Amino acid sequence: MNVYIDGIAVEMDDDGDEIITIPAVNELHHIIALGIVQHEKGMSGDELRFLRTEMGLTQAELANLVHRDKQSIGRWERDEIDIDSTSEAIIRRMAIEKLKLPVEAGIDELSRRSVPTVDEQPIKIQKVDNDHRTYELLAA
Repeated sequence: MNVYIDGIAVEMDDDGDEIITIPAVNELHHIIALGIVQHEKGMSGDELRFLRTEMGLTQAELANLVHRDKQSIGRWERDEIDIDSTSEAIIRRMAIEKLKLPVEAGIDELSRRSVPTVDEQPIKIQKVDNDHRTYELLAA
């Protein structure tokens, strides 16, 4: 809900309806994951769900890795309760490793960023189509 993409053109289909085509969706998902991991404050439930599914984990598998129960993961993803900071730092580190994200931040920096917030943290992406890349992260 907080991802904004500049440079995507609205087109008309054969019936005259407006459509948006998202090229290179896997690359886009990689850039979104990078934006989530680089947030300066805690991630939202939607962002957690996105990272979990991008890593190919079920709620139960993630719960096992962060030593929580499956219900806690569900509550975090529904924003019923805040993600605890220690678990969030571990999840960020796992996402960096599993998704091969180009992030140099160590666990100490990731831990400092894993603080719950109610502020929206927009992820701004631009479609670029150059240097063998389709998207670039503008702000996270």
